[in-house]
Amino acid sequence: MGKSDIHLVTDNDEIEHQFRSVMRRLAGGVSIITAGLEHDITGMTVTSLTSLSASPPRLLVSVNRQASSFALIERHRVFGVNILGSDQQELASRFSNGRLRGPQRFDGIPWSAGTSGVPLLDNSLATIECQVEEIIERHSHGIIVGSLLSFDLSPQLSGLVYWNGEYIEIKHDLDLDLLAEISIPLAHVR
Repeated sequence: MGKSDIHLVTDNDEIEHQFRSVMRRLAGGVSIITAGLEHDITGMTVTSLTSLSASPPRLLVSVNRQASSFALIERHRVFGVNILGSDQQELASRFSNGRLRGPQRFDGIPWSAGTSGVPLLDNSLATIECQVEEIIERHSHGIIVGSLLSFDLSPQLSGLVYWNGEYIEIKHDLDLDLLAEISIPLAHVR
């Protein structure tokens, strides 16, 4: 990166705008965080899920403290993680739709309650039920540390990624075939 590529910004609004542009360059797996119990449930689409530790198994998710999901997670101290497959873009859009609220987001969607009662979405690539270990409040968000209560894996090997403002499907077999097509001609060039 040359000096002409570096952008120094001093206006706070401009910094936030540029920061969003920079972070859109980072591809992120798409998950739905579900929260609440019985009829008081909600969920939200996130790309902020990450592994904290394998031993002991812990994960992190960053949730805006103004989001309805945050209030339910804070109150009940449990949440669900639903990692989306490549065929679930419509579901990701549904749970990020500001017009749908709480239980409306689940209308017509197959789901079941986990052992803690938190909703878990059927047909996800993987589901994880978590107990809140800690919530670290910073600025507009809460960083939630979750310890695993249960998990379930689908045999499906395709994922949904959010990159540069768009959902991108990663299909295991198709993408492996594409990589093979690209790498075979390159191997002959050497």
